[in-house]
Amino acid sequence: MPLYEHVLIARQDISSQQVDTITEELQTFIEENGGKVCKVEYWGLRSMAYRMNKNRKGHYALLNIDAPSEVVQEMERKLRINEDVLRSLTIRVDEHNEDQSPILIKREERKRRHERF
Repeated sequence: MPLYEHVLIARQDISSQQVDTITEELQTFIEENGGKVCKVEYWGLRSMAYRMNKNRKGHYALLNIDAPSEVVQEMERKLRINEDVLRSLTIRVDEHNEDQSPILIKREERKRRHERF
């Protein structure tokens, strides 16, 4: 099956638990239709480069997906209907990186730097 990386941006006024619910619903949908979610990362509430639907910030989440293309297309259709999701992007990749994403690594480095002082 093809491998995908999927990033979604949710509205800033919903809670992180609601974002977790959205990612869990996506995960169960993919697994029910013969796919597999290898990794889910919640990147947190981050500032965006420009306003999107009157939102300056958004909740970011990353999913590594191993699923047929029909399942991914249906998942994208469901996300377009969902009012809490501002944007989403799915990219087909050759292999998944099992390490943490660079965004989470950078966040941990910042935490360690602040702990020293």
